[in-house]
Amino acid sequence: MTTNKVSTQQPNKALFFLKMLLALLLFMFAIDLLTVSMLQLNNELAKEIFQATNNPFVGLFIGLLMTALIQSSSTVTAMIVAVVASGNLSLMQAVPLVMGANIGTTITSTLVSFSFIMKKGEFKKALSAGVLHDVFNIITVIILFPLEFYFGFLSSSAMYITNTFFDSNNDFEGQYKYNVLFTRPLSLWVVDFLRLPIVALIFSVLLVFGAIKLLSVTVFRSFVSDNYKKVSKHIFKSPFVAFIYGVFFTAAVQSSTVTTSLIVPAVANRKISLIKVFPFIIGANIGTTITAVIAAIYKTEAAISIAIVHVLFNFIGALVFMPISSVRNIPVKIATFLGKESVKTRVVGFAYILLTFFIIPFLLIYFNKNEDMATSQANQKKINQTETPTEN
Repeated sequence: MTTNKVSTQQPNKALFFLKMLLALLLFMFAIDLLTVSMLQLNNELAKEIFQATNNPFVGLFIGLLMTALIQSSSTVTAMIVAVVASGNLSLMQAVPLVMGANIGTTITSTLVSFSFIMKKGEFKKALSAGVLHDVFNIITVIILFPLEFYFGFLSSSAMYITNTFFDSNNDFEGQYKYNVLFTRPLSLWVVDFLRLPIVALIFSVLLVFGAIKLLSVTVFRSFVSDNYKKVSKHIFKSPFVAFIYGVFFTAAVQSSTVTTSLIVPAVANRKISLIKVFPFIIGANIGTTITAVIAAIYKTEAAISIAIVHVLFNFIGALVFMPISSVRNIPVKIATFLGKESVKTRVVGFAYILLTFFIIPFLLIYFNKNEDMATSQANQKKINQTETPTEN
């Protein structure tokens, strides 16, 4: 009797973990396919957008908007490294883009939380977990952006580290080096098979949302099982252990989007508390910087420096929040408040996503572009008046 019970449980566990693995791989592939589709649509698009403005505030929101669309800060920072290495973007211009990319990448975990929108109690917990990553990066930007704007803190620190520890190499291959394990060749094949990049883009967007739903359902089932309690006790037994797991797991999959999205269902179903999850998210932020570092290898000093900026940004964020528990509680309390307000009025959650990731960045970029055009026309008019010869 007992033997039969054990033998039936083992195949079920094997099938369950296979489903988990397939759901995770589909999610990673969907994000990478979206990346490839965006790049194939116009390979020069990133370069043109990055060069659109010298205003650091707008640069911040360009980085945010691009990453929200591509859903991978690893991809955007690798693209920034490539453009900096080509000499078309200065280090000072690139720093706000990297900061914005760190905020933009958090949209996916927030979207995952909306799969619980029909369940009031779970939605409150899920949204709090989803926006916790947002809040952490936004606070880090609030701290570091003024230091960079007024004193060049990140850029000068990165240049010092580069000059001290690295030998520069000016060779530039002009290609984006980003890759997500084995998904990139498959993504390229799908885009080539669909022929039109716009068709591939639409397909990839639909696949991302489908993969998010499948991953949420699959992970939800794992969190109602008894096995998860054993795993979570080990991973989240202390803030430091959770932090280390966040670093290495994210470095392995090269996407903080994946790792932070995985924990949303766990918090929603009360398997892990929000305060225990936060160090894991901080670690994930550092783990995701590996892609930019790899992309910068054998490139220019400036390219290496911008990769170091990405590492410094996330490392300083970790130094601010990790050591003291009372400081670590600040983003958790803000995220909890947003979760409670979204349950009272569901529109709050949707409004938060639209305003933070799309409407505000787009409006700032749009109005700044018009202002730059007006300034440019006025300057050109003055130049023309100066160059016009006076008639005697």
